Amino acid sequence: MEPNEVVGYVNLASGYLALNRPDDAKKAIEQARERKLDAEELHWTIYQLAFLKSDAAEMERQVAWAAGKPGDEDLLLSFQSGTEAYYGRLVKARDFSRRAVDSAVRNGSKETAALWQVNAALREAEFGNTAAAKQGVGAALALAPGRDVKLFAALALARIGENTSAKAIVEELEKNYPSDTMLKVYWLPTIKAAMELNANNSTQAVMFLEAAAPYELGIPPQLLLGTMYPVYIRGQAQLLAHNGAAATTEFQKYLDHRGVALNFPLGALAHLGLARAYAMQGDTAKARAAYQDFLTLWKDADPDIPIFKQAKAEYARLQ
Repeated sequence: MEPNEVVGYVNLASGYLALNRPDDAKKAIEQARERKLDAEELHWTIYQLAFLKSDAAEMERQVAWAAGKPGDEDLLLSFQSGTEAYYGRLVKARDFSRRAVDSAVRNGSKETAALWQVNAALREAEFGNTAAAKQGVGAALALAPGRDVKLFAALALARIGENTSAKAIVEELEKNYPSDTMLKVYWLPTIKAAMELNANNSTQAVMFLEAAAPYELGIPPQLLLGTMYPVYIRGQAQLLAHNGAAATTEFQKYLDHRGVALNFPLGALAHLGLARAYAMQGDTAKARAAYQDFLTLWKDADPDIPIFKQAKAEYARLQ
């Protein structure tokens, strides 16, 4: 097997996914398999395609394939945690995240384990579980306080209103990584914008996010740990500014770029953002439809998730 050949098929399939062309991605994967090519990256891409096609059996097969394989097992378990969270099954998501962390630790990969831990913490933050988010951030930083772990820790802290702690990490990252382009133009503006939301300063939040605009529809190196995050935060800023039309534009990007958003839970929450944006514009019919889309995605969701309870209450008031 030529390693470059299989990587070529993987890149082709991933590119098709990002362009919302899942059928072409499937063909690229099938071609690789016909040529008896195999690589771990191929299995990751098969999982992502299966998610977009709502093929739960194939996702399970890929998680099973990874069992006992160092470096693959923890990644696929974390992928599955994202999928469970996407559908609001937070108890299951936590279990898969815990298993991903344990697998990475067993493999001697504390930095990766900490990434899965902080990914789970960020999810808790977006779902409204402040205490769980804070606890998860602490656990991740204690495990391995690397650059990526710190940036997601800062984002999670910003999303639960812990601006002082988030600001301290941001300043440390700016000092230690002054020439890190992705940090400067994508992640730090997003974290700073999230902090401005806590201060009810939507204008400044949107201004910070201008730096990320040229890159936000691409896939950041930290795959599945924050795809399209600037878009989501900008949408929240427009809601805060009571600019429903602008908020609609942002949240719609998630629906239009599912192959980039993949199973990151913000893709599901974008439906709720759209519902709120339409309601703000007085378009009850579209708001009701968007709420229904979200509640359908979360039909099996754990009932005690704060953002889920808020969504159901808002939808009830529309009736």
